[in-house]
Amino acid sequence: MTKEEILELSKEMCKNTLMETLDIEFTEVGDDYLIAKMPVTPKVHQPDGVLHGGASVALAESVGSMASYVFLNTKEFFIRGIEISANHLKSKAEGFVFAKATFLHKGRTTQLWEIRITDEAENLVSIVKLTTIALPKKR
Repeated sequence: MTKEEILELSKEMCKNTLMETLDIEFTEVGDDYLIAKMPVTPKVHQPDGVLHGGASVALAESVGSMASYVFLNTKEFFIRGIEISANHLKSKAEGFVFAKATFLHKGRTTQLWEIRITDEAENLVSIVKLTTIALPKKR
């Protein structure tokens, strides 16, 4: 699949999902990474007017899960998230945040993703680790 086809497929897969609700858009795919962006608007704010940590985690899990779909064998395996942890380092009230998922470990059964969430100026907003598992599809 070409990079353009991957991005188009990800757009189609996100219809009527949380990703569509949060306006998450997959913007770039490389040989070993995937990037998504999300607008920071009142829709994803916590009550005091800054980006909600849960929205950041939803962005991170979305890009990590889609990266698993892109880079792992999903014809033979289901990929599921089994653990996620996040550290929020900088607040953000408006604009966009960008999440880049890259492998820290690509095992046959488990995978560990690092997802760096940055703003337009490339300031680190959150750092997230996501563990996924590849489960065989029943034949």
